[in-house]
Amino acid sequence: METKPKISIDSHDLDMVAFNSNQKTRARNAVLGVDAAMQENYSALKSELIGHLSPVIVVQNDGQGGTFTLVYQGTQETVQPVPQLFQLVKSVSHTPLGIYVIIAPYLKQPHIKDWVKPLEKFKETLQEAQKNLPDAQLPQLALASCTKVLDGGIQFINDSVKADSFSIESFQTFTASVQGDIQTNMSYAAKAQVDGVEGLLERWRKKLGSEQWKKTYAIVLAIWTTENLNQNWLILRHMMDPKTVDAHLITIGIASFSENTVAVALDNLARIVQDNVAAAMVFPKDSVLADSLKGPQDLLSTAIEKIIGCPHAAKMLK
Repeated sequence: METKPKISIDSHDLDMVAFNSNQKTRARNAVLGVDAAMQENYSALKSELIGHLSPVIVVQNDGQGGTFTLVYQGTQETVQPVPQLFQLVKSVSHTPLGIYVIIAPYLKQPHIKDWVKPLEKFKETLQEAQKNLPDAQLPQLALASCTKVLDGGIQFINDSVKADSFSIESFQTFTASVQGDIQTNMSYAAKAQVDGVEGLLERWRKKLGSEQWKKTYAIVLAIWTTENLNQNWLILRHMMDPKTVDAHLITIGIASFSENTVAVALDNLARIVQDNVAAAMVFPKDSVLADSLKGPQDLLSTAIEKIIGCPHAAKMLK
């Protein structure tokens, strides 16, 4: 009877597969188990805490001036409080930007005529808005400023197409001519937003009462371009209780509007709230470490600054 050859096993492959045969590996896995168990329990606490967060105002910045949600005692009320005037004057004010994004790829070589058809198509959009503008029932000054912006955009397009060219200078001449009108529109948009949001916040403040209003957290979700001093943050800061606003008004940066959800806001707030308590309990005698644990400064930042000798660390060591 013929004996079949024994199948060999590559020793290196065996070493990699049999990783738990190594004492150091087992020992390190046991040590890493501490963090793994903490992370699992941390996530469980956060998930449960979300259902107990109250009262919370979540602001989703959007083209309508903001969608506001009040989370209170297990209920949610969602409102878009800003009048449509806000959207109307902003829409017209985007005329120069609408032209810019079409011509931008050709700023160095306007003789390449690929910009002509898209620009003429955008002109049709401007003309349609121009034709219907009188029936939009805008305030008189807003109607006048919007008319000038649309007229200026259409004229720039006509001049550029007729000349078969444009330049950075010709575009800047156009935008300078409508800058004052855009500023007028901005004033109308700002007034509409302040009136709408303040009215809603005043109603919610009465609903909650002064004691609950002091406890209210407000989370503003914002993409990077509107993360600092965005309009809704400013209004909230003006309306919230001055004794708690610094700790309770929070802007959370998001990568895209698809993340602009109440669930994302509450998930982040749960982390913030539980870390606030954890920081005081884990580092009760070290305010620097406590502040690092509850963020947004990284916990290891102070130690790293000391090692690399950066100026910020030197200041902290004095």
